[in-house]
Amino acid sequence: MTLSTAPAAIRSARQQWERAVASRFGGPVQVLARGSGAAVLALALAELHATDDPGVICPLRRLTGVPCPVCGSTTVFMELGAGHLGAAVAANPVTVLVGLGLLFAPLRDGAASAWWWRLPTRRRNTVIGVAAALSWAWQLHRYGFLSI
Repeated sequence: MTLSTAPAAIRSARQQWERAVASRFGGPVQVLARGSGAAVLALALAELHATDDPGVICPLRRLTGVPCPVCGSTTVFMELGAGHLGAAVAANPVTVLVGLGLLFAPLRDGAASAWWWRLPTRRRNTVIGVAAALSWAWQLHRYGFLSI
């Protein structure tokens, strides 16, 4: 394979792999598989928390006391595993929304996911940055660093 044909060959292999995965794991099966994986993780974290509290996991918060934008994400899974939806949302509502988005997001190419990938990179990064900023503002408020 020459250098000029490598990208085409790689693209072709990727497309064949995606078609095989989509035909086998498309639609509701994807949602069920991802939901089952998240449920197992949530139950395991809830059990870990109930038997042996690991304390603060976030390195930024452990070293400085200041929470990061994703602080509370582990707590979201622990609270969901324990069946406390309100506590999970209070821990980090952005993580809950992102988790639901990833649960139902189509992973393969198609009309359902094409709108996101058609957006300019700058706009996608802006959406991600705004979500991170909102999450961090929530965490700063939650831990008393920011009064709203």
